[in-house]
Amino acid sequence: MVSTKENESLISAVFGYSPQMRILNYPLDFPTNDFTKKEIIQALGMSRQTFYKYFDSLEESEMIKVNRSIGKAKLYKIDRSNPMIKTITEFERKLSMQIADRE
Repeated sequence: MVSTKENESLISAVFGYSPQMRILNYPLDFPTNDFTKKEIIQALGMSRQTFYKYFDSLEESEMIKVNRSIGKAKLYKIDRSNPMIKTITEFERKLSMQIADRE
């Protein structure tokens, strides 16, 4: 059975805490919100260098996309239409249901 710590998502519990998973997991936890890169960095307590090392690949794979711009700032959100994001969210839903059934 997957056990989660407080404030830990099921996805993190299963796939770990790599920087890329942490970056992806943050907007997954708030799918209707959008965030600047700075907001994500601050929320995660991650160094800018680490963040930028992994963020571009998430954007290139279209899992995270620009939602809107305010002045020069771009706000990003999870792309819920992306097939990989659909798979991840469906997996999380099924895992949650499995845990609920066991309890």
